[in-house]
Amino acid sequence: MECEITKMIRVYGIVQGVGFRSRARWMASGLGLTGWVKNEWDGSVEMEVQGDPAAIAKLLEQLKRMSYAWIDRMSCMDMDVIEESGFHVR
Repeated sequence: MECEITKMIRVYGIVQGVGFRSRARWMASGLGLTGWVKNEWDGSVEMEVQGDPAAIAKLLEQLKRMSYAWIDRMSCMDMDVIEESGFHVR
């Protein structure tokens, strides 16, 4: 079993006003991940995701396949693991 990691992810493209945050929350919760997702002022979406590295990788792949959002690019940064419960839209 791998240990948990935390990633700060920024998603750029057409990701606001298309249900991206609620879908990301649904996907992350289904994969047993914790964290949050929120819209940013520049039109991007920011996510803090914590859990199994394989589950995080699966979430990112699922997000890239969304048919109603267009992702131009993603940036990821490792963070310290903190205790969180659930996955929330901010």
